[in-house]
Order: sequence, then C-alpha cells, then structure tokens
Amino acid sequence: MRILGLDIGSRSVDAVWLEDGRMVKHAVADSGFDPAAVAATFVDLRHHDVLVSTGYGRHTARARFGGRAITEITAYALGASTLFPEAASVLDIGGQDTKVISLGPAGKVADFEMNDKCAAGTGRFLEVMARALGFTLEEMAAEAMNAENGVRVSSMCTVFAESEVISLVHRGEERARIARGLHDSITTRTLSTLRRVGVRGPLVFAGGVARNQAIVKSIGSGFAGDVLVPQEAQIVGAYGAALDALRAG
Repeated sequence: MRILGLDIGSRSVDAVWLEDGRMVKHAVADSGFDPAAVAATFVDLRHHDVLVSTGYGRHTARARFGGRAITEITAYALGASTLFPEAASVLDIGGQDTKVISLGPAGKVADFEMNDKCAAGTGRFLEVMARALGFTLEEMAAEAMNAENGVRVSSMCTVFAESEVISLVHRGEERARIARGLHDSITTRTLSTLRRVGVRGPLVFAGGVARNQAIVKSIGSGFAGDVLVPQEAQIVGAYGAALDALRAG
C-alpha cells in the first residue's frame, strides 16, 4: 500500500510517502498564498493509494482531494513516538503556532496545550525579528549563539517586539545581543509552557523552528531531560499522518 501524508500548515506544506510502511520520499514546499494548490502538486503525482492530511488545511484537503483528516496533535504524537519510541513528550514550534504534547503508553496523547492564537515565539515571529535586525534566520541564530549575553526584550507580541527591536537598534545596541535576547525570550516562554503541561523527557523537538540551533541549544540547557531533534524535524506531522493510515488498516 502506498500512502501520502500531508501536513498543510501556515508556512509550509510537508509531504511524506510511505510504501509498505517504509518512508520512501518526503518533500517540503512554501505554503504561499494558496496552500491547497501547493498540496495539489504532491497529490497530482499520484504516487499513493491512500491520502491522510493534517494541519490547518486538513479539512480543505479532505474536501478537495478526498482521504481522511486527523488533528495535528494526533499526527505529531504518532510521528514523534514512532521516530523515538522512548519519547515521553513532544514540542512542535511551527510557522504560527506551538504545540506541547505529553505522551502516554504506545504514543497516545495524555495531555496537550496548543497556542494557535498568537505567533509569539514561532517561525513567523523569528522571520519578522530577523528582518528587523537585517539578518537571515540562519545568521540571527548564529549571532545569538555567539553573543555572551542578551538584551532583554520585554514583549513577545510580534508587532510590539518588532518595534522594540528597531528601537534597540537605533539606540546602538549590538544586533547579536538583541538576537540573543530574542532567543532567550522564546526559550523562557517555551519552558514555561512545558512546565505547565507537566512534560518529562525525553522530549522530541519537531517543526521548522527545530532547525534553529540557538533555540535547540537553549531549550536543551533549560529542560530537565533529553531533547531529541529528528533529522527531518519539519516532516514529523506529515509522517504521523501517513502512519495513521497504517494504524487504521
């Protein structure tokens, strides 16, 4: 059986193809202004017999392409626990939301918290801050890691934080220290959420922001447990969606 798992998110559309239960291909594309059209480019390849979708656009995908749709929480729990059977929890920081999942036996969801009302600390937040500092995302992460300490950034609202960052630059603060302060703020916010949900390690860190080594290092230092980052952290949701088809039989 050939399965296509789609994770249609706010910033990217991720696809995973399974054949006889084994991942044979994966792809990531920018969502653009029409995520369903981007998803269609994967569906139109017709390299699947079964389709399962997740993410913001899952209901649109089900209506347009057929197949099944599952929640992001279910998809990430299944994907992460399959990649790391020892995992006890999952952190996903994506383009515009953050998900924290506590896992029970066999990768079942025991508890979760999802912030989808505010982009604070997400990929979108980092993109806006990098632009305000005149960095690429990769440059901003590198500068943050190299700075000995950071400038405190008081706001995590994307609009207010951007204004604050611009003011700090105009006051002559070092951009590297501002970058460090931004990453420290994201880490503080994330660790607070992890504690609130009561997660324990090992923690699987998935999503696009898991590619940011400054965030990974900072969270790893502050979390009381192992932090595991998949080699392809951005496709965990799509992988979980595809795996759900196997579980459903």
